[in-house]
Amino acid sequence: MRLLTCLALAFALMDGAALAQTTVPVPAAPGTAPEADEKAWSFSLSGYTYFVPDDSNYVQPSFTADRGWLHLEARYNYEALETGSAWAGYNFGGGETVEWEFTPMLGAVFGDTAGIAPGFKGSLSWKMLEFYSEGEYVFDAGSSSDSFFYNWSELTLAPVEWFRFGLVTQRSRAYESEREIQRGGLAGFTFKNVSLGGYLFDPDDEKPTFVLSVAVTF
Repeated sequence: MRLLTCLALAFALMDGAALAQTTVPVPAAPGTAPEADEKAWSFSLSGYTYFVPDDSNYVQPSFTADRGWLHLEARYNYEALETGSAWAGYNFGGGETVEWEFTPMLGAVFGDTAGIAPGFKGSLSWKMLEFYSEGEYVFDAGSSSDSFFYNWSELTLAPVEWFRFGLVTQRSRAYESEREIQRGGLAGFTFKNVSLGGYLFDPDDEKPTFVLSVAVTF
């Protein structure tokens, strides 16, 4: 009887162990989550309102779509007023302590200004500091003398996640300016997926240029 009892207990323990093994969740294969992220689209819609002294105010809207390495973008009033552009680019990125992103692009410009434009956008981040820059060279289809280089660059400090401030420069032909390169300061706030920003160019001028930005990511 003792032998039969021991055998019965042994079989019961073996059955319990087998049942327990079948209830353990199988871990996901390595790389499953990153692959899913690579297949997901991300979008952003932004508008920059320019308050230009002694000139017409205007809005500069932009829309971007990213999926993995692919970057698509559409802009208006960016290279020039009443001018649109469509872009395609390749996203690169990496780093741990110092993170970087870089996207070379090629665009078609149409409207009051027409041509083709190789361009780029990129950022370099370290702790609370970030440097961001985007630029393009527009080859004007009408006249080579009207070709030009555009650039927007920011150096910012973010003491908290929802607030940043810093310096900004731009080189633009969208409106008339006495200075080839405008420079000034910026402050930005973020709440969930909405970002607000204010930019003051050439604050030492009698009538500086103010820019208000709103951006939504989804």
